[in-house]
Amino acid sequence: AIVASLGALPGEAATESSLMTLLREAKREASMLIALRDLFGAADGRETTADLSGLAEAAVRAAVRFLLLDLHGRGKLSLPDPSRPETGCGLFVLGMGKLGGGELNYSSDIDLIVLFDPEAPAILDADEAIDLFSRAVRRLIRMIGERTGDGYVFRTDLRLRPDPGAMPLAIPVPGAIAYYEASGRNWERAAMIKARCVAGDAAAANAFLDEMTPFVWRKYLDFASIAEIQAMKHRIDRHRGFDGVAVAGHNVKLGPGGIREVEFFAQTQQLIAGGRAPGLRLRRTEETLLALAGGGWIDRAVADELIEAYWFLRRVEHAIQMVADDQSHTLPEDV
Repeated sequence: AIVASLGALPGEAATESSLMTLLREAKREASMLIALRDLFGAADGRETTADLSGLAEAAVRAAVRFLLLDLHGRGKLSLPDPSRPETGCGLFVLGMGKLGGGELNYSSDIDLIVLFDPEAPAILDADEAIDLFSRAVRRLIRMIGERTGDGYVFRTDLRLRPDPGAMPLAIPVPGAIAYYEASGRNWERAAMIKARCVAGDAAAANAFLDEMTPFVWRKYLDFASIAEIQAMKHRIDRHRGFDGVAVAGHNVKLGPGGIREVEFFAQTQQLIAGGRAPGLRLRRTEETLLALAGGGWIDRAVADELIEAYWFLRRVEHAIQMVADDQSHTLPEDV
């Protein structure tokens, strides 16, 4: 009901400040109810992660709608249908990572990429669109991520966008396509597996994701690509600096045998086989592992074991994070 109520926002009299307050109040109430249901065993990890993701998506969507209507009201955009501001606006927000996969935890950052179609009917001046939408993205980050007296909604991270050191916060679609075709790397292919439109112009987003299909899902991989995937794993392991499995102080996300290893295994199999097997083009980790087993790419017993371990570790992660919104994945030293 709380998430559904966010679908009615913003109201006609909403201001940026009032909407920020409403979103923070909704986040607090929904998070408490989700945590209580989790603690009393009334929901499993699948439901918890899906509901947390739905909450984040609804909050981002409400904020984007407000910003689009504000730009329309100030004559910066000409929305074809202000009662449905997303339609034809050209701007869209991709949820990446756990948000894209519908697998958020209690203290997740939300990874976003914001793009726009410069030929969208709402855009009045294509030359000014980058600056116009980039300023809107800064406001979006503030509305969702800034800590106020009411707390914050979700921390936001836009560093998965193409060349974040050089690209604007809102990227025109042709520029993004050109980047991926010329310079896109395997880790960016892996990241795009989970990309999903969470706010804005869904038609423009779907057109972009369709155009990205040949980049993400290659029918054939050369030896250099496979070697790069192996190198990705070695770099991750070196960066972690973990040399064993313990209980006290163990990192359930990044440590050996942790959440990230299950996710990495699933995504690398998708990169290798997904170009030839469209049935593997899925976003959620469990669904991917089951599809890999169903297609004969891995044994069903392996899939079942990984799924059981994955959800056990996600539940442990939730227990760590639901106390004081602690952004940690490490078991206490005194367990």
